[in-house]
Amino acid sequence: MVNVRADMARIVRMGRPKAKLELSKEQCEQLKAIVRRRSSTQLLVMRARIVLECAKGVDNTDVAELLGVRVQTVGKWRARFLADGLEGLFDAPRLGAPRSIDDEKVALTIRKTLDEKPKNATHWSQGTMAEAMGISASSVGRIWRAFGLKPHRMDSFSLSGDPFFVEKVRDVVGIYMRPPDNALVLCVDEKSQIQALDRAQPMLPLRPTVNERQTDRYIRHGTTTLFAALDVATGRVIGKCFRKHRAKEFIRFLNEIDCSVPADLDVHLVLDNYATHKTPDVKRWLLRNPRFQMHFTPTKSSWLNLVESFFSLLSRRKLKRGVHRSTIALEKDIRSFLDSHNEDPRPYVWTKSADEILRSLQRYCDDFSRG
Repeated sequence: MVNVRADMARIVRMGRPKAKLELSKEQCEQLKAIVRRRSSTQLLVMRARIVLECAKGVDNTDVAELLGVRVQTVGKWRARFLADGLEGLFDAPRLGAPRSIDDEKVALTIRKTLDEKPKNATHWSQGTMAEAMGISASSVGRIWRAFGLKPHRMDSFSLSGDPFFVEKVRDVVGIYMRPPDNALVLCVDEKSQIQALDRAQPMLPLRPTVNERQTDRYIRHGTTTLFAALDVATGRVIGKCFRKHRAKEFIRFLNEIDCSVPADLDVHLVLDNYATHKTPDVKRWLLRNPRFQMHFTPTKSSWLNLVESFFSLLSRRKLKRGVHRSTIALEKDIRSFLDSHNEDPRPYVWTKSADEILRSLQRYCDDFSRG
């Protein structure tokens, strides 16, 4: 009698007999991939682990204890997998409110944004487009974001009219991507008319929820010009400040480069077409220093000169918010920035070939002509 009661109690604890859960080799690999994948959600990983443990023949109670979940949870996902396979582990899409804006309205909003102008305005705002289309401003914003439309923004461009544009692009990009042996490639330019500015009122410091603030009124204390040569291979910069910006100062800077670069290396300079770079005095200096070779960028193509990236860095980090009460203080700050930059330089890597640049420009010109 005692044995019968024990058997009955064991049957009650075990519950109803469960269908055997067997995995094919493909299902097993898919479940393991879900567990390993970093992008899988924690809920999906747990469901996959439940199925993998159940497939080993482990009882639901033991699986629940092993994984730290409820027995009912194990039973639910075991049953879902048996019924629907791997798809049963994913949540079914939830029902939401029906769309209030159909595809035709979305398409009309896009066409109106691209092809029309609002009355008495140069471009659409969310409010004016919402009024014209009879939808909410937030709906207009969502449509514009989905299709990458920003009517409030305008970028500038300038196409080079250089008759040797293609040849110069190939020359400059070629020397970036395949620099000559036993040579140094330096990007050279001048950042002229850097102003030593003192603010008319003290700056207000950064505070929680409050940005740093400065007055737009300033006092000028003179200007300086930074001549800079960026070593593409290392990211180091040779720099020197001069009060004037003439061929005489440019030659002095070339002498500075000549002293800084080992004598056994050729020097290839990438620079723009500024008149200072082509005077007779500069040409005579180049004849006396044959290891220097010039590579000129096309007109209106400063984006090809990598030293412009360094100038942008200098402006953002040092000059834009700087306060200088003399040109001497300004030049001291610039030299300090150069020294700090050269302590931990990073190479500049050019990745786009000349052919890719020219193809992109061709597509742009084709779009421009069609527009």
